Amino acid sequence: MSPVREPAPSAGDPAAARARGDRPAVRNEVLRDGRLAGIEPALLADRFGTPAYVYDLDVVTGQAEALLAALPARFDLAYAVKANPNLAVLRHLAAMGLGADVASGGELRHVLRAGLDPAHVVMTGPGKRDEELAAAIEAGLRAVTVESVGELRRLAHLAEGLGRPQRVLLRAAVADAARLERVRLVGDDGAGKFGMDLRDLRVAAGEAVASPWLEPIGLHAFGASNVTDPEALAAHVEATVRTARTLATEVGFELRLVDAGGGLGIPYEEHEAELDLAALGARLAALSARMEADPATRGARLLLEPGRFLVGPAGAYLARVLERKEVGGRQVAILDGGIHHALRPALVGQQHRVRVLTGSGAGAGAVPGRLPVTVAGPLCTGLDVFVRAAVMAPPDPGDLVAVLDVGAYGATESMPLFLSHAMPPEVAVRGGEAWAARPRIDPDTWLGWQVGEPGGSQG
Repeated sequence: MSPVREPAPSAGDPAAARARGDRPAVRNEVLRDGRLAGIEPALLADRFGTPAYVYDLDVVTGQAEALLAALPARFDLAYAVKANPNLAVLRHLAAMGLGADVASGGELRHVLRAGLDPAHVVMTGPGKRDEELAAAIEAGLRAVTVESVGELRRLAHLAEGLGRPQRVLLRAAVADAARLERVRLVGDDGAGKFGMDLRDLRVAAGEAVASPWLEPIGLHAFGASNVTDPEALAAHVEATVRTARTLATEVGFELRLVDAGGGLGIPYEEHEAELDLAALGARLAALSARMEADPATRGARLLLEPGRFLVGPAGAYLARVLERKEVGGRQVAILDGGIHHALRPALVGQQHRVRVLTGSGAGAGAVPGRLPVTVAGPLCTGLDVFVRAAVMAPPDPGDLVAVLDVGAYGATESMPLFLSHAMPPEVAVRGGEAWAARPRIDPDTWLGWQVGEPGGSQG
């Protein structure tokens, strides 16, 4: 299979980024000099209303170019669509020449609609329905990752029925310490729901080799989420290559692709450091050189599936302060949006950076009157808190604030039906031009779908 590359690189594509050796000079994020994606926050609020998601596609470009410039040419990128499936984001990444990692039939349909080349798309996921597997075969994907012997057999049966052989990756269970030669990343393997142990890997590989309808091309192994330690990330890739080489040699198939999954992290809180791309790239370059020197791995490409790293810093949740009060000596600001739209702070117990954008408290610098402030949403639950005791100048009613780093696992990981508030729009910005990539959805829309009595009509 040909690599994911464009023959004539231009200023905005991955190959050009590698050629230039691009690195971001400063932290690459949506909020710069008090503006969101280069636009005054009040202008965005007036045009699109609050709360709203804002995605800076130029930041996405910067993240992708910085990562690709650090990686050896053997590496391809498949964007993890689950991080943010907005069509504007997908079309932007498609224009850059990136591939995609989809985990459902819906995501597959969406990336095809966005114009991504199916030959650069891989499908993963522990529970694929037959219709999803059939859609992957018909689309001609780069590979389908199989997570069990049973799934492999279903895929073979479907491929035979469609008369179209399918390339497969075999997914290894990271929890198998022997498989990773005791190189483990900190993370939750979902209590064994992902991948196969060594015994089933060998069985599945043998059956794939014997099947005329399956073409085994390599191994897939996901380590952990949001890892900012370059040594841990590189160790996972190295261990996955070793295991893939062993499996391919033992069973007897040509190793052509090693998918080390995603997990590239970003900092969320003030004290957290960014991923050192130079350190990661140096260690992966050494790995690539070893692979080139080994006939068993020389022809294999390496695939990473970043999602959060590419789009997380590009997103902000823009909201307006409704009320400010003092409770027990503590300042509390109540916003017009909350965790029903941006669930991650409550879901994983990690605070995001919150910035006051307008009013006397705007900016992150030495603003007079800085105090510990709790920033919370309008929901009738104590979980609805973005930050507790964040040191800032207390914002006044009407001021705009931004919750940062929500470009990934934001809008589509939320619970927008809770309390029947409107679903916030998703605003995309590129080169200073903003548009509603998805409009605000009024609660009357989904309430109107409901049927109150048997045989009754909607509404």
